[in-house]
Amino acid sequence: MKKVSLSSPIEDKIAWAEEAFRRYGGRLLNDTGVAGLLARLGRCIEASRKEMANARIDRLCAQCERHEGGSCCGAGLEKKMDSWLLLINLLLGVELPERAYDSKSCFFLTPEGCLLKARHVICVNYLCRKIIDQVDPEKITLLREREGEELGTLFLLQESVKRALADQVPGSAPEPQTGDC
Repeated sequence: MKKVSLSSPIEDKIAWAEEAFRRYGGRLLNDTGVAGLLARLGRCIEASRKEMANARIDRLCAQCERHEGGSCCGAGLEKKMDSWLLLINLLLGVELPERAYDSKSCFFLTPEGCLLKARHVICVNYLCRKIIDQVDPEKITLLREREGEELGTLFLLQESVKRALADQVPGSAPEPQTGDC
């Protein structure tokens, strides 16, 4: 498999994820630890998106995209995505696109919203000033709690996938952590 980095073009990251899925997807889906975390992540994603809908944030974002010249999901945001995140999306049943729907937006943004289930922390966590000013702070607090659960589970899943493939994919073993940050 061709090695890719965070600075690789999104098409290369997608190709890597698809090749990894073809080679190792069955193994990963049959790994009880990975499968359990995939199921848990699915529940966490559903819970955080439900809170987003309850707070009407999804509608505010869609309105901004349609009527105010674009959303926060601008072109180039896909550069933040790494190939592991894309592999996780494939494991979650997402079909990755061959090209962007709109060259002025993120590669993964469609008219129906983001097609990724597992998203980058920026995509999950960012709220613009307009939303913060218009949405009840208690609803934002509930959303933040659900997002924290989603992102924590995504981190555990990504590390579990890397460990499961450590003997197959060079550079996939999690790096040992040093220092305070």
